[in-house]
Amino acid sequence: MNDIRRTILWVIFGFSMVLLWDKWQVHNGHKATFFPSPTPVATAPAQPADAKGGGAPVPSQGTPASAPADAGGAAAVAQKIDVETDVYKATLDGQGGTLAHLALTQYTDELNATGLVPWGRKLLGMAPLPVVEQDVVLMDDASPVTRYLAQSGLLNPAGGEKFPTHLTPMAAKPGPYKLAAGQDKLEVPFESQPVGGLKYVKTYVFQRGSYVVGVKHQIVNVGSAPVEPQLYLQLQRHGTEPKSSMLGTSTFTGPAVYTGEKKFHKVTFADMAKGKAELPEASQSGWIAMVQHYFASAWLLPVDNQVKREFRSASLGDNQFAISMVLHLPTIAPGATQTVDTQLFAGPEEEKKLEALAPGLELVKDYGIFAIISKPLYWLLNQLHNILGNWGWSIMAVVLLLKMAFYWLNAKAYASMAKMKAINPRIQEMRERLKDKPQQMQQEMMRIYREEKVNPMGGCFPIVIQIPVFIGLYWVLLSSIEIRHAPWIGWIHDLSAPDPWFILPLLMTLSSLLQTALNPAPPDPMQAKMMWIMPLMFSVMFFFFPAGLVLYWLTNNILSIAQQWIINKRMGVPPQFNLPKFR
Repeated sequence: MNDIRRTILWVIFGFSMVLLWDKWQVHNGHKATFFPSPTPVATAPAQPADAKGGGAPVPSQGTPASAPADAGGAAAVAQKIDVETDVYKATLDGQGGTLAHLALTQYTDELNATGLVPWGRKLLGMAPLPVVEQDVVLMDDASPVTRYLAQSGLLNPAGGEKFPTHLTPMAAKPGPYKLAAGQDKLEVPFESQPVGGLKYVKTYVFQRGSYVVGVKHQIVNVGSAPVEPQLYLQLQRHGTEPKSSMLGTSTFTGPAVYTGEKKFHKVTFADMAKGKAELPEASQSGWIAMVQHYFASAWLLPVDNQVKREFRSASLGDNQFAISMVLHLPTIAPGATQTVDTQLFAGPEEEKKLEALAPGLELVKDYGIFAIISKPLYWLLNQLHNILGNWGWSIMAVVLLLKMAFYWLNAKAYASMAKMKAINPRIQEMRERLKDKPQQMQQEMMRIYREEKVNPMGGCFPIVIQIPVFIGLYWVLLSSIEIRHAPWIGWIHDLSAPDPWFILPLLMTLSSLLQTALNPAPPDPMQAKMMWIMPLMFSVMFFFFPAGLVLYWLTNNILSIAQQWIINKRMGVPPQFNLPKFR
């Protein structure tokens, strides 16, 4: 029975690692090895929303045939306004006053001429090339494959004449717009010509040190009749998941919506392509976001703004997708102006700062299904970093504290293993004696277990209980931008990238083999061989894992070995190394 259970556990573990490898392939831009998904079929360009709100508010910028007509006509070359602050390099497009390019100057990507990260060239035996550091580009409109825009405009729910949209030409005073020394705020106003009796003025407000851009929308009724427009806030993005230096299980990429009623809700590109995206009902609270690994963007409203808002999504064709929030505005009398203050967050997923911006915004930091465990673990990791000042030492300290918290569970597991090790000679002798009588062998084995009060599964159950906690910590290390490019010691300059000299993976492999040697050898020779082969097979993947994750597992292994050694000695079972026998 014990042999069968061990085999089942190994099968489950092996299948889990296969799935992890498959997800890693997909996350890094390759086709899935075992479970390929079909290529999304491009859909027809979305049409402008009707009065009932079907589809996206407005069409894609790449579909001029379906674009709403502009009173002033499309400009031959839209005005481009460059903006520079201490955290941003941005380009605002005069066509709709759209945020068309956004680079985060405090975060960099390291590439060389081949597009490979430096450790990739080393792994392939290629000579190193000069490393080029470039700012992380969050938004861009250089081509459809990189398109990622923040747009806004007006809708006419009554139909008829169009209002200014994100395709309407807007003018701004020529720059330069650069945040000067001692200057804390920089404003960039755009103004449209009247369209459908409305003039639309959009003012971007950049602030020093902030990843939140204030966007003030002023709607001026220059006509002779009252109007009741709707203001839409939209994020458009290509549907390709970005490559990341953080390997392993991939975090979510795509739109997300939050309301006070439905809370946080992810919307996948696949569902949008099929027209099956589920969005929350209209609400007086909430926001929309576009999420990816480490970074996100979101349209936000002040908490005290209880205006009714609808949520819409659309597949725009050519692998382009849009998520939008439509605000129902009060009637604007002739000559009157309606002002709506909004915020556009575009930056790193720093959990504490996101919590302060809007309810639930910290949830864009993807912990998967383990959020309930990962959030307190992140808090603990952050507190330790405040004390130690280094993320590498903080990771080791978290594992140490978890080991202390689960000490008694681990003690029971290792005590059970020690008992199994003590009776192992009797089991081996009995198996040899009854090798031709399997049924009697099984009965005799169970009798020995009863006499010695040994539970064959006693070493497994305490470990199984801890698995969700350690997976939760895995997601913390995978998702936290604070770990990105964070150094530890010596040769480890980036905990989110693989060890450039593969020292940690080698130590990890040795620790796994040492653990195997200290465990009681299975009675079955084939299982005994598998006990040695499996750690070697799985250790290969740790050569590709981020150094922070390898450090986490290595620390856990070392502490487990130390605890197992101490418990064995306390129980009078001298530590023995069960070396492999592959004869």
